[in-house]
Amino acid sequence: MKDSADPAEQIILVLQGGGALGAYQAGAYEALSEAGREPEWLAGISIGSINGALIAGNPPGRRLPALRKFWESVTGAPWLMGSWLEALPQPEQMRALWNESRATMSTLFGAPGFFRPKLPDLSSFLPGLMRQTSWYDTSPLRETLDRLVDWNYLHDEGPRLTVGAVDVETGNFTCFDSRETRLSVEHIMASGALPPGFPAVEIDGRHYWDGGLVSNSPLQVVLAAPNQRPLCIYQVDLYQSRDGLPQTMSQVEQREREIRFSSRTRMNTDEFRSRHALSRAARRLRSRLPAELQGDPDLAMLVEAGPAYPVSLMHLIYRHADYESGSKDYEFSRLSMLDHWRDGQRDAARSLADPRWTGRKVPEDGLLVFDANDPHRGADRT
Repeated sequence: MKDSADPAEQIILVLQGGGALGAYQAGAYEALSEAGREPEWLAGISIGSINGALIAGNPPGRRLPALRKFWESVTGAPWLMGSWLEALPQPEQMRALWNESRATMSTLFGAPGFFRPKLPDLSSFLPGLMRQTSWYDTSPLRETLDRLVDWNYLHDEGPRLTVGAVDVETGNFTCFDSRETRLSVEHIMASGALPPGFPAVEIDGRHYWDGGLVSNSPLQVVLAAPNQRPLCIYQVDLYQSRDGLPQTMSQVEQREREIRFSSRTRMNTDEFRSRHALSRAARRLRSRLPAELQGDPDLAMLVEAGPAYPVSLMHLIYRHADYESGSKDYEFSRLSMLDHWRDGQRDAARSLADPRWTGRKVPEDGLLVFDANDPHRGADRT
């Protein structure tokens, strides 16, 4: 179904980090593409940056094939149990056991086209002599991205791409933006270099880790950017911020990871509204001042502190199945990948067709947030 939104809107796709759950983002993108909502700007962290590069680094007709090739590759490990078993119906307890076994195998053997175990040198077994700084080798990911991403297209013709990473030595969050930097495979790998599993990536003499260590969603980067058009943001998160009270140790582990890596959308949108209110107040003040004071540079700074155009934000969040645990983000089975992809496509298609979204009107505070699956939200101003 086509989205009836204002064609003047700038379409932005914001993609959170979350490892194997990233197939949910691929499914959501498929629904957006089918609705004619191709992004002009993608912003991603970790697996979100990988999905973002696969989209931005290919013309529209090649984007879905590139995403499918990547996700079929990383979930096609030949050393795991036969794929025919994955097609059989499984009761919830069996599915939980299956997922845990697949996560264990991914831990031991890696994921093809993504990462593989790094054999330690002999000194690593002696106290005080370990020089190893990661458990896995990510050179397979480099080869996969170079095969599936057209870096020249990304730079010369593709939509804007922003990825986040963390400087290992300073701890500062860093954004690499295709408008300012010629992005390469190193920038994407740096955004997903989660320690201690993956090694830091060197760029221009600095070393970077996964951006999710500081912020697992680049929404704040998008909302803070100057804009000259209304924004339509599709934010696809892989960790839910709300859930019930854990009853088992497995649920405790899962809930801890969800809290740590959820996107803090509420904090970012509250800041947006505060800046919008400040800007509106400054404009009202300026209209009451004498002409000679209306051009004051301090007043102009306050006026420009807030966004000039309204924002519509659709929030799509992967909500874990009951049989999933804290290992779900490194459980690279084909069955789970297909489940996640299908869920993302379903949630996005349903949200795009929801009358609360298609008939939306942005309130005076400049921001509408819509989450079709959250009974606390829907389309709201909070």
